Amino acid sequence: MNIRQLSMEKPLIELIDEACERYADDICLQYKDEKYTYAEVRQESIKVAQGLAGEGFRKGMHGAIYSLNSARAFIVTLGIIRAGGVWLPINPRNSDEDNIRIIKRFGCQALFYQYAFSGVARSMCNSLEDIKVSVCLDQEAGCPGYETWLKDSIKEEPTFERTPQDIVSIPMTGGTTGEPKGVVLSDRNFRYMMKGSFDTLVVRGEQPVQLCAAPMTHGGGRAVLCFMSVGARFVVLDRVDPQEVLQTIHRERVSDLFLPPTAIYALLAQPNVRDFDYSCLREVTYASAPMSQTQLRLAVEVFGPVMQGVFGQTECPMHITRFPPEEHFINGELAPESRLKSVGRVTTVSEVAILDDDCEELPIGELGEIGVKGGIVAEGYYQDPEETAKIRKNGWHLTGDIGYLDADGYLFIVDRKKDMIISGGFNVYSSEVEQAIATLEGVTCAAVIGVPHEHWGEEVTALVQRSEGSVITSEEIIVACKKKIGGVKAPKRVEFVVDFPKTPIGKIDKKALKSRYSVEVIS
Repeated sequence: MNIRQLSMEKPLIELIDEACERYADDICLQYKDEKYTYAEVRQESIKVAQGLAGEGFRKGMHGAIYSLNSARAFIVTLGIIRAGGVWLPINPRNSDEDNIRIIKRFGCQALFYQYAFSGVARSMCNSLEDIKVSVCLDQEAGCPGYETWLKDSIKEEPTFERTPQDIVSIPMTGGTTGEPKGVVLSDRNFRYMMKGSFDTLVVRGEQPVQLCAAPMTHGGGRAVLCFMSVGARFVVLDRVDPQEVLQTIHRERVSDLFLPPTAIYALLAQPNVRDFDYSCLREVTYASAPMSQTQLRLAVEVFGPVMQGVFGQTECPMHITRFPPEEHFINGELAPESRLKSVGRVTTVSEVAILDDDCEELPIGELGEIGVKGGIVAEGYYQDPEETAKIRKNGWHLTGDIGYLDADGYLFIVDRKKDMIISGGFNVYSSEVEQAIATLEGVTCAAVIGVPHEHWGEEVTALVQRSEGSVITSEEIIVACKKKIGGVKAPKRVEFVVDFPKTPIGKIDKKALKSRYSVEVIS
C-alpha cells in the first residue's frame, strides 16, 4: 500500500468513491454467500440513491434501516447518504416500542427493513404519513422487495451541493440516564473519522480484513464507512455469536475486529478458545466500556500482542484517544496495571484536556471532567439547543467522564460523572472498585452501583459474575477489596449474578441494575 494523504476538503461520498475506484476489483463486503467488490458496492449504492431520488427523496430527508448486520443493509446506508439523506440508525436489539418512538420523534421518509421486522415496519408506516419509500430488503412482504423496487423505481440522478455542515447521520445516545437524544454527525465529522481511521491503518502497509459482528447501527457501521479508505475487506456477521466469531477469525484470516469488553469475555470463556489460529490478527479493539485487567491479560495470552483500546462516544465517535497494541508493552513485557488502565493518547484528529467545574484546564495528574476538541466532535443534539449547551463550554465538548492525564500524555478514565458514588461524604468511583474485584481469581466480571442508604447516603454495592466452578464468597471479595483499595471504597454488599442486563450495544446496563437494587432504602 502506498503511503498517501487523505484530503479533508472533499465530501465523505467523494472520499468513498475514490476508494471504490482505487480498490475496484477487491472484495469490499462479504456476508454469508454474498460477495461485493468495491466497484459493485459503489454501483449498487448509486442505484439505491437514484431510486430514492425518483421517489421524491431529497437532500436532508431521513432514511432508516431496520435490519441486523448484512451487506445489503450497509449498501442501502451508503445509498441514503449518497442521495443526500440522513442515515437514522435503528438498532433491532431495542424493543419495537422504543424504535417506533424514535422514528416518530426524529421523522422518517424512507424505511428499509428485513422481513423478520415486517410487523413493526408496518406499524411505523401506519404511524408516519411522510414515509415515501418502504422496502423489504430480503423478501416481498406486502410492498416492493428490494430487487423489485430497484428494477421498477424511476431512475433520477440526485444532484446537489455537499457542504461540511450537511447532516450525514443521527445516531441515538445510549439512553442509560433517560430518553435517548439524537446526535448530529455531519459530513465534516465523518471526514475526520475517516482520517483518524486512515492514519491508524495506512502505516501498516497491508489490506485489513475487518470482522463486523458488533451492531453496524452503531460504531460498527461508522467504522465500515471510514475503513473503506484503506480498501479493507469487511466480513459481516449478523450477530456476535462467540463460536462463529472465533471460527470466522480462523477461516477468513481476520486482521481487525472491534467488540465491547463483555463480548470479548464471552470469546475467552469458550472452552475451545485456544484451538484456533490467531496469527492473522493485528488489532482486536476493545471500547465502549472499561475492560477488566485480568481479562485483558488473558486476551493478550490467548490472542497475542494485538489488543487495542479506543475511547470515543456517540458525540465524539471512535477517535478521542487510542491505546495501540505496542503500547501495552514496555521493554518487551506486558505493561503494569498502572499503564494498562489507560485508554491511550490523543489521536491525529482530537485534542483532550482535564477541566474543572469552570471549564479551566487542570494540571497533569489532577482529576476533572474530560473535555475534547476536534473535527470528530458532533454538531450537537438534534433540535435540542438546551441540551447541546450543557455539553459545550469554553470551546470544549464535555464528555461526562471523570479522568486525568499523566506526564506521558496517557488518559485515564476514573468513572462516569453519573456513576460516581457518594458514601459517607466520600467520592467512590465505581470503575475503581470494579477493577479491584475483577482482578480476583474466580471473578469474570463485576458492576458496582450506589444503593440508597439512610446512614451512608449511598452504599457501595457490587454485583459479581463468578467464573465457572468458582466458589468465591461475598466476604472474601469484601476483605480483598479492603486490602487493595481501602475500607471506604470496598463494597459493603456483594450480590452474585448469572449475567448482567445489557444495553443494545452490549454495555452493562447500570440504569437497570440501579432500578433493580434500589427499590428499597437499605438500612
